[in-house]
Parts: sequence; structure tokens; C-alpha cells
Amino acid sequence: MSADESKTQTEEPVNETQDVEAEATEQEESSVEQEGTDEQDISSEDVSVEELVAQLQASQEEIEKLKEALLRAEAETQNVRRRAEKDVQAAHKYSQEKLVKELLPVKDNLERALEAGADLDDQGPAKAILEGVELTDKSFSDTLVKASVVALNPIGETFDPQQHQAMSMVPSEEVPANTVMTVVQKGYTLNDRLIRPAMVMVSKGSPDGQANIDETA
Repeated sequence: MSADESKTQTEEPVNETQDVEAEATEQEESSVEQEGTDEQDISSEDVSVEELVAQLQASQEEIEKLKEALLRAEAETQNVRRRAEKDVQAAHKYSQEKLVKELLPVKDNLERALEAGADLDDQGPAKAILEGVELTDKSFSDTLVKASVVALNPIGETFDPQQHQAMSMVPSEEVPANTVMTVVQKGYTLNDRLIRPAMVMVSKGSPDGQANIDETA
């Protein structure tokens, strides 16, 4: 074997060893780089999860706010609907108030006519006229009742400033104080709402208070 061939054979194992060492080094570096990349990916994933959790919480809070706003809007809508229904009902119940007020003087005149006719002769034409007025007054009263109109004739009742209008106070030893003695003009209500107070004369009671005390005793 020549010297050149011996040298070549000696160099080949050395080169192979160097190649193996270089490959191992490259694998090590690649492994280190891969580990670094994995760590970065894991860190990125952690940040993304935190952001998602924060976004989820913010979305839930926004949903709760929207729910509350929706509930408030529904409640307000119901209140508006109820008010509208009440207004409609009131309009139906009291839509005839103006007409009834215009007709009440006619009712007053019929009653005055009957009071004046009470002293007339029961015979002859006057009787027929009186009967006609009575029938008219009765028909008028029935119509008012159908329309939920109620007369207030508070003779003997305690004076109520909510429904009565006092024309005067009259001393009386027979009638207790603050009691309606005379009704000058009847009052009327429409569906329990006062549309005209009763005009009345109210007792002051006994001037010295002795008569009422004696009657009570």
C-alpha cells in the first residue's frame, strides 16, 4: 500500500467523525430552537385564553345590561298601555258628562212644575197636564239612571262639602248642627263622579245648644 492510500484511509474516519458531530450539533440547536418556539406558542395561547375570558365577561355584562333595558322598556310599555286603557275607559264613562249637565236644568224644571201642580185641582184639564208632566219626569229619571246618573237629595244627612254646597247656615233647635235641612237644588253624579253638587241649607243647631242636649237625654 502506498503512502497516499494510507493517508486517504486515515482521513476518511476523521471526516466521518466530524460529520457525525456536526449533525449532532445541528440536532441540538434545532431541538433548542423548537423548544423555544413551543414555549412562545404556549405563551401566545395563554394570552389568547385570557383575552377570550375577558371578552366573554364583557359580553355577558353587556347582555345583562341589554336584558335590564329590555325589561324597563317592557314595563314602560305596559304602563303606557294601562294608562291608555284607563283614558279610554274614562272617555267612555264620562263622554256624556257635558250633555247630562245641559239636560239637568230640564229635569229641575220638570220637578218644579210637579211641585207647583201639587196644589192644583185634581179634576179637569190641569189633572191631565200634571199626569203628562209626571210621566215625562219619570221617563227622564229612568233615562238618567240608565246613563249611570244618580241624584243627590241629602235632606236629613250630614253636610258633606265634597258633594254639597251650603247656601246658608240656619239656627235650629230641632235639627242637629251640621245637618242638611233643605235641598234647594239636587246634586248629581255620573258613574260616581260628582258633576253637580247639591245646593243645601245647613242647620247650625240650637243657638245655646240646650235643646239638642235635652232631646238626646
